[in-house]
Parts: sequence; structure tokens; C-alpha cells
Amino acid sequence: MFFVLGLCILLASLLVLNSTASLVASLLWKVFGRRITRWSGHRSAQTLFLLITAPLALGLIGVFFFLGPAYLRHEPRVGHEDVSVKLAILSTLSAIAIAVAIGRGIATWRSTNRLTADWLLHAEPIQIPTINVPTFQVEHKFPLIAVVGAFRQRLFIAKQVFDTLTPAELAAALEHETGHILAHDNLKRALVRACRDLVSIPGARGLDRAWLEASEAAADEFAVRRSRKISLDLASALVKIARMIPPGAHPTMAGAFLANDESALGFRARVRHLVSLADDSQEQKTRAESVSEFQLARFIPVALSLLLIALTSQSQVLPTVHAVIEHAVYILD
Repeated sequence: MFFVLGLCILLASLLVLNSTASLVASLLWKVFGRRITRWSGHRSAQTLFLLITAPLALGLIGVFFFLGPAYLRHEPRVGHEDVSVKLAILSTLSAIAIAVAIGRGIATWRSTNRLTADWLLHAEPIQIPTINVPTFQVEHKFPLIAVVGAFRQRLFIAKQVFDTLTPAELAAALEHETGHILAHDNLKRALVRACRDLVSIPGARGLDRAWLEASEAAADEFAVRRSRKISLDLASALVKIARMIPPGAHPTMAGAFLANDESALGFRARVRHLVSLADDSQEQKTRAESVSEFQLARFIPVALSLLLIALTSQSQVLPTVHAVIEHAVYILD
């Protein structure tokens, strides 16, 4: 019963912490959403991804670094409480959410693998000097320019895309996909879906959609980083590809598509953004600023790890956490 009670406490705690933090993130989005959407695509995408994934990260940190060690170290092996009905319900809901997230993740992975294997049967490998992932030309009714895969990324390009786009438009489109590759957007997309499967908060879907739009804007900005004039080529490529999409057709797998089944309003917003980039005279960030931003991104996990080590090494932290656990179990009893 000792381990059963501990498992129930950890599952329930993960659900409560994740749900509470997700609610806070959703409220922050409602309050600051308009301001965030006015930032650059890169900055908006990073901020929104943090808002989406931070609740689960905080929940896991709380469970594995504080609640779990506190329970194992300070809970008596004999004479402990039984699992109450309320605690059992919370832990069961948490277990179901975890099972659903894992199941959907596996289903998406298997579906993507099957469709990728089918595409590869009818695909021709091609070499594009600016692309550092395996690239294939494929016969497909959908005008594909898509990066597929979270870890083993591949780029698929439909034959009609080569026939329709000019060399400048194709180069701009490929730069857009390179932006997705370097940002690991497919892996981030999988994490976003996992976070949403684990807990669903009112308004959170809007936050997920905002991240998808910001990631597209960030890839657009990456494509035009060398010259703002490239944005007009990319806008033209986007319009041409959108016109080639058959009625009712949509991508059949998860991936970073240059053009997918988004609404006409979404296409217009992206084209307007690209035209505004062409008209924008603001200077690009210097290389030093980019390096500084990259170093900051690497510094945050290190700083967080050091903070966790410092907190858990304090002699009074785990006893205090255990006291909180005892109080919570008493309330749920």
C-alpha cells in the first residue's frame, strides 16, 4: 500500500500542477496575447511554445524533484494512510490522460511512418545544395513542400511544384522549410500536442493555434533574413501553391508544410506579413545578437538545473514538501 499511495499522490499531483499552471498560462495569453502577436515571429513562437510546454515541465519537476523524493524519504513504511476515493479519482484521471497522450503519440508516429514509407516508394531522391536533410521529389495530388519527421527529418517536394514555381520562388520556399528544420518545429509540434492531450484548459486551443501561426511567421522571417526582397518571392510561391490545392484536399500526416489546409484568412495574413517584410526597412539582427540569443537559450536549462540542485540540497525543503503532502492527503480523505 505504501507504493500504491505514493503512485496515486504523484499522479494526482501531476494533474493538479499541470492543470493549474496551464490555466495560468491560458490567462497570461488572454491578457498579453495581442502584445505577443505584435512581436517578431521568432520571438512570438519561442514565447508561445514556452507558455504551452512550461506547465507540463513544472509539473514533472515538482513530481520528480520534490514530491517523489519527499515521499520516499519521509513517509513511514508502516501505519500510513489508505487511498481515499477523491485521491483515487484524481490519480485515475491523470493516468487516463497520460495513456491517451501516449496512445495518440504512438498512433501519429505509426501513421506518419506508414505514409512516409508509401511516399518513398514513389519518390526520387534529389540533391539540393542548401538543404541538409534527405530530399525527395514525389508524385502527389497535394502540392507538397513539406518537412516530415521529428528526429529523422525528410523534405518532400511534389513534382508540380517544380513545374509551377520559378527558381526564385522555389529557393524562397526551400529557405522557409530550412527555417522549420533548424527550429525543430516538427518535434515542437509533437510536444505541443502531447501537452494538450494531458490537460485541456478553456482557451488553450487558441494558444496552440497562435504558436502554429507564429512558427510559420518565424520560418518566413528566416527565409528573408538575407534580403527582404525574397519575401515577395515567398509570397508569390505561397499564392501559387495555395491555388494548386485540390478542393477538399489536405495533408495526411503531421509535418511542416509550406501550405496546408489553413483557411483563406490564414493565407491572406501570411501574404500580408510577407509583403510587410518587403516594405520593412528595419535592419536585421546582427550576428552577435543571434549568438547572444542562442547562448541565453542554452543558459536557461543550466541555470534551472543548478537551482533545482540547490533547492533539493536544502535540509528543510523535502520535510516541508512532505508536510504539504500529508496535509493534502488529509483534505482529500
